[in-house]
Amino acid sequence: MPLTTARVGVLMGGRSAERDVSLRTGQAVHQALARRGYDSVAIDVGPNIARDLHELKVGLAFIALHGPGGEDGTMQGLLETLGIPYTGSGVRASAVAMHKVLTKVVLVSQGIPVPPGGVIVKGKAKGKRPPLPRGLKWPVVVKPATQGSTIGVSIVRKPAAWMDALELAHRYDDEAVVEAFIPGHEITVGVLRSGSTLQALPAVEIAAPEGFYDFSAKYQKGQTRYLCPAPLSGKVARLLRDLAVRSYEVIGCEGAARVDFRVTPKGKPSVLEVNTVPGMTETSLLPMAAAQAGIDYDRLTERILESALARIKRA
Repeated sequence: MPLTTARVGVLMGGRSAERDVSLRTGQAVHQALARRGYDSVAIDVGPNIARDLHELKVGLAFIALHGPGGEDGTMQGLLETLGIPYTGSGVRASAVAMHKVLTKVVLVSQGIPVPPGGVIVKGKAKGKRPPLPRGLKWPVVVKPATQGSTIGVSIVRKPAAWMDALELAHRYDDEAVVEAFIPGHEITVGVLRSGSTLQALPAVEIAAPEGFYDFSAKYQKGQTRYLCPAPLSGKVARLLRDLAVRSYEVIGCEGAARVDFRVTPKGKPSVLEVNTVPGMTETSLLPMAAAQAGIDYDRLTERILESALARIKRA
């Protein structure tokens, strides 16, 4: 039995560099909601989104937008203004989590480990070759401050590739985050809220080609192996679950979120980022972890929808 009779508008697409991934996420969510009996409508977000929401009589919004314009608090702010309850995190948490520098500041303030690093602002060096941030040495990871899906990210192993990596990151954001490359394993932990209870899903280890989980490795089937649950000791698995829940709470997330880690061979973790609108495509990590916990895709979609219904109760 559907939890609401309100029309659910699944917001997807948008204009970010992650548009294609968002369309795949949105269509999968739309189909799942339809299977569960909801009055669901798929909406490719454009400049007339406020009018579209009104004309389609949308009562709830399921945010399936990735990247700037959908995951950064701007769409959340519009929906707040229009009085339409929506899924996932609110304006503040979305804005903080989307900006990797702000995320690190907030996490560090609460004692949550993150990779050491710094920020290089586009044009600030005035044509000179910017030095590595203090305390770093090769290799380093260079990435835009406000992108997802590993867009604009490079692993720089030698000085000759330094400027190209900065130029790539600066195509997407004026701020390039430079962090120490942490040898070890790529691990992600999904977190779901149900009422006042937070559930950390089984950890997933990502074994990507050549050790780099880039855009191709994420979204092309067969490019990457996923180990779920990740082959971790009980101690490390518990530590990652604890850090994922703490990160979720510190940022102020709601609904579903995913916390990405690098874990050294000795089991020392660092939080890379917090994703407030995790991918929901056929190769996405959140549905994979949920399935391991006994939550199928359609039920997972409904669990996320509950975060919009919770906003109605609080209003």
